[in-house]
Amino acid sequence: MKMQWRSLVMGMCLAALAACSRADVAPTPPDAQGLRLRTVASGLANPWGLAFLPDGRMLVTERSGQLRLIGRDGQPSQPIDGVPEVDAKGQGGLLDVAVDPQFTENGFVYLSYAEKGDPSHTPPSSAEVNGTAVARGKLVGNRLESTTVIFRQQPKVRGSAHFGSRLVFARDGRLFITLGDRFAHRDQAQNLENHFGKVIRIESDGRVPKDNPFVSTPSARPEIWSYGHRNMQGAALHPGTGELWTNEHGPQGGDEINLDLPGRNYGWPVITYGAEYGSGKAIGESTAKTGMEQPQHHWVPSIATSGMAFLTSERYPGWKGDVFVGGLAGKTLVRLSLDGNKVTGEQRLLSDLKERIRAVVQGPDGWLYVLTDHPKGRVLRVER
Repeated sequence: MKMQWRSLVMGMCLAALAACSRADVAPTPPDAQGLRLRTVASGLANPWGLAFLPDGRMLVTERSGQLRLIGRDGQPSQPIDGVPEVDAKGQGGLLDVAVDPQFTENGFVYLSYAEKGDPSHTPPSSAEVNGTAVARGKLVGNRLESTTVIFRQQPKVRGSAHFGSRLVFARDGRLFITLGDRFAHRDQAQNLENHFGKVIRIESDGRVPKDNPFVSTPSARPEIWSYGHRNMQGAALHPGTGELWTNEHGPQGGDEINLDLPGRNYGWPVITYGAEYGSGKAIGESTAKTGMEQPQHHWVPSIATSGMAFLTSERYPGWKGDVFVGGLAGKTLVRLSLDGNKVTGEQRLLSDLKERIRAVVQGPDGWLYVLTDHPKGRVLRVER
């Protein structure tokens, strides 16, 4: 009898532990806005990018170099094979992930990452340089097959900061890539001969679209869509217009959200609402200049903007059409209400979370999902 009782108790304990490890754990109590958080997956090492597959499973990147598949039970897979080697130092590593709009037919998955060395030279000119690269491979089971690099930021430089980068597919199937200015090279954001501080637009196989704005400009990189950016870590398509919106880190203050139009100059570092770190000295000439675009919204002090998503579902009454931006330093989710392209209001959400929000994605179920940037990061569903 004692042995049977011990077995019963042990079985109950194991069942309880299993229940705690599942995704469907109890949500947090509703906060002042009526929002509650449900942990969908946990134990992720500094997750950076999140994308849904057509069947509802999720792909999540970990900055140290792992791509994982999150099943419906919330359990992360073993690292997916076939992921390119990444330069995981500072802000670099495995960054965003995107799923091809025709995934059901072609199985393609796209990854942005910090790539070490310069493969454009034989032998590589320096193993110490790096830059943002984008690769695609076909997801078959738990591996990427025929992984190929389709874009490399040029030139490669030494450094561990400001790689960008978000991946967004436009309605026409072209791929947008947001790139940072690489920090020490900020003045180059105004130079069309390089990829620093630029939005890139390419075909899904890496070719340059013939209607890109600088295709016929002498010496300009033909992949460039827009320029004068600092470090863009959020991007999304406006659900009504299909236009690209981006957000970027300011220096000390001056985070921005921009309507990103072809051929436009967004000013960095000539104009900015931010200041030099530490000293607070002015950067550039002013906050505005003829021929340079103004942000749709900016933050002083910074919230350290990251992932971004437009809400298109009815899950959150009264919020459809609003844009949501994650905050790293701010440890918040910001809701911006819109009237057309004009930002009409700002609300800080999830103030009790106290975790850095790296990515914001609307799932196929209409709920918003966020990634927390932490050595034991989580995928959270925001319910209302």
